Formats: sequence, C-alpha cells, structure tokens
Amino acid sequence: MKEHKNQEQKSKEEGSSEVSRRDFLNEVTGGALGIAAIGAGIVTVKYISPNVLFEPPPTFRVGPPENYPINSVTTITDQLTYLVRNPRGFYAETMICQHLGCITAWHPEANLIECPCHGSRYKRNGSIVRGPTVRPLPHFAIRLMPDGTLLIDKADIVPMSQILKV
Repeated sequence: MKEHKNQEQKSKEEGSSEVSRRDFLNEVTGGALGIAAIGAGIVTVKYISPNVLFEPPPTFRVGPPENYPINSVTTITDQLTYLVRNPRGFYAETMICQHLGCITAWHPEANLIECPCHGSRYKRNGSIVRGPTVRPLPHFAIRLMPDGTLLIDKADIVPMSQILKV
C-alpha cells in the first residue's frame, strides 16, 4: 500500500501526464451529468414555450370579379382553394381531397379536378366522378364586398348549389 502511495507521489512530483483511473471516471461522470442537465433544460424550455400553429385566416379577398373570365378555374394555392366562375356566377371550393387529405390539381384539358395520391376525380363543381373518395369537395361562402372585391370565407361551408351571381 505504501509503495502505491509513493509511486503516486513520485509521478506527481515528476509532472507525469498520466491520468488516474479515478480522475478519468470522475470526468466521464461529470460530462454525462452535464449532458443530461442540458437535455433536461432543452426539454423544459420546449414544454414551457407555446406550441402555436400558424395558419392563414379563414377569410381572404381575391380581387374584383373582372379579374376572372367566365368558365375559368383559378387556383389559390396559399389558401388551398379553387375559385370557379361559370356563366351563372362564382363559387369557391377546397383543393383538399376528401378521401385522405391530399392536395388535388385542376386539369383543364380533362375538365377535371384530380387527386394525385389515390386517383379520386371530381367535376369542376366538386361532385365525384370516380372514387375512392365518397364525399364531394365542400364549397365555401363567397361574397361581393362594398369595395367591389370578392371575399371567400373558408369557415362557412355552403351547399354546392349556392352561387354568387355577379
């Protein structure tokens, strides 16, 4: 035992760079505890901070009716909405497929709205041509504002027969 202590003293006096086993384990333990404390701190900050989902407002303006020719389908990508004008007036419908929530695409050459994921097809008015979907595309309320612009309200689902006559 005395020999071991004497060797430790000699190595300390000689300035040896060897690290004892105890010092190594102490440093590893301290590092592991430090990493665990940092991880716990990050999790705590994430838990305390608000988890907010930022979505566009449900009502938005799309401009005056003159901007949309008769028999046109306009894709409003940032709102996931189609604005359709036919000879009778305007209606707006969702771009979200009613099967599993994929984003549909308007194909003017086929005069159809198609889901690229599972093959559902809809007519221009949102009615089903081919499944697997079992629900038509919902229509949104659309109004003409006093300043002459069209306002679409995605929070207000209306019957497919409702058309804004302008």
